[in-house]
Amino acid sequence: MDEIDKTIINHLQGGFPVCSSPYKRVAAELDLTENELILRLENLLQTGVLSRFGPLYHAEEMGGALTLAAVKAPEELFDQIADSINEFPEVAHNYARNHELNMWFVIATDEKQRLTEVIKEIEQKTGLEVFNMPKINEYFVGLKLEA
Repeated sequence: MDEIDKTIINHLQGGFPVCSSPYKRVAAELDLTENELILRLENLLQTGVLSRFGPLYHAEEMGGALTLAAVKAPEELFDQIADSINEFPEVAHNYARNHELNMWFVIATDEKQRLTEVIKEIEQKTGLEVFNMPKINEYFVGLKLEA
């Protein structure tokens, strides 16, 4: 990752324009060509520097559902279980915690009833109980990680 990549990452954390040519607009703001910006983003994704690049949707306002979930994954099977859970397109991200519930993940669905289905499917696939922790209150945290 070079200085241009860092500049792209830092700039895009402030938002992405909604217009007919968003990459072209961002590229111009960064004194890059549209093609160079797209190629650099593809490279950052392919090399794993970025795990995803895309919009965040408020699933509940779109008729879907969202929850934080966790499992007690045996350490010796942790990676295998993470891979199994991550195969579900409804799982947004998955991370380890130093806790009895050591694997946490977010489930976002486009239909409310699908949330319960996904939890049951994960339980069947992994053989582990999924602890569903729906939000009670929502807070906006403007998290930006400077590259």
